[in-house]
Amino acid sequence: MTKRAYKERFYPTPEQAVLLAQSFGCTRFVWNNTLAYRTEAYQQRGEPVSHAAAEKRLVALKANYPWLKDVSSVILQQTLRDQKAAFDNFFNPKLKARYPRFKRKDGRQSIRLTKAAFSYRDGEITIAKTTAPLPIRWSRPLPSEPSSITISRDRAGRYFISCLCEFEPETLPVTPKMVGIDLGLTDLFITSEGMKSGNPRHLKRYEAKLAYLQRRLSKKQKGSHNRHKLRQKVARLHVRIADCRRDAIHKATRTLINENQVLCVESLNIVGMVKNRSLAKAISDAGWGEFVRQLEYKAAWAGRQLVKVSQWLPSSKRCHGCGHQVEKLPLSQRHWHCEGCGQAIDRDINAARNIRTAGLAGLACGATGAGAVA
Repeated sequence: MTKRAYKERFYPTPEQAVLLAQSFGCTRFVWNNTLAYRTEAYQQRGEPVSHAAAEKRLVALKANYPWLKDVSSVILQQTLRDQKAAFDNFFNPKLKARYPRFKRKDGRQSIRLTKAAFSYRDGEITIAKTTAPLPIRWSRPLPSEPSSITISRDRAGRYFISCLCEFEPETLPVTPKMVGIDLGLTDLFITSEGMKSGNPRHLKRYEAKLAYLQRRLSKKQKGSHNRHKLRQKVARLHVRIADCRRDAIHKATRTLINENQVLCVESLNIVGMVKNRSLAKAISDAGWGEFVRQLEYKAAWAGRQLVKVSQWLPSSKRCHGCGHQVEKLPLSQRHWHCEGCGQAIDRDINAARNIRTAGLAGLACGATGAGAVA
């Protein structure tokens, strides 16, 4: 059995919306207050704050701020556990996680509830401190009872519930096809078979409208009702762009997983690449990180193999036919002629074929499974 989150949209009643707003605010307060305390203790005294000490301090916070008792204590305790996990990740050198950040009031809000804070009965979920179930628009039935739920509100004001459930992944029939995938900007991805996906450029499609709204927003008086309404419009447009990008990537990765048994991709340093100011916007808009992330978990569920090839592989410069390698190949040069065998080469298809070759070589050497690096 594998655990998976099922995300659905819901439309809270006015009473539920008030309780959720209180819960978001209390969770944010406890997170920020505890994070400030941990940071100060470490910077001034060099002392780490244990989880037990943070829980003891939460009792004192609830005594000093009685309104913290208006929401379920489970979500406040879960906030401390989530912060502990964030610090554990930060101090783990293998994960390279960043230092936990303070939560903003105008950003995405969320609370996490374990079974002690919600009930699931007859396909309905009721959270603590409420009597009516959440009005969820189910797109599919849950495979099992949720072990935990996360309720969130995005910057556009939409409410979502994410239910963590156990399910049995359906392994796809074995296929002999193996493919190399090169990620790009002109095309989101290019395969070793010569297929080019194109690039929808979702941000560029809405860029003019987004710039117009942001200019109007900058001229509104801070704190005014009109500024709030315009900020909601900007947030809704950002959400639309992100939804379009995610949906397109889901469709592309599903097709690749269905058709291929082994998929080979480059392990790109995307964080470092977006530091290039001339390419940062295009790389972020392409969604390379999300593309690889989806391939990873879908491959694991479907019984496929995803092999990550070293980012230092000269995939574009090396001829896939004879192995001849050119010294320089600027980004503007999309085709080149191999001096070794004389064939005309499309740099992207050539790169995908080299990635496939390197990935299969890694498999032959025993680097098997999702996340293997050849």
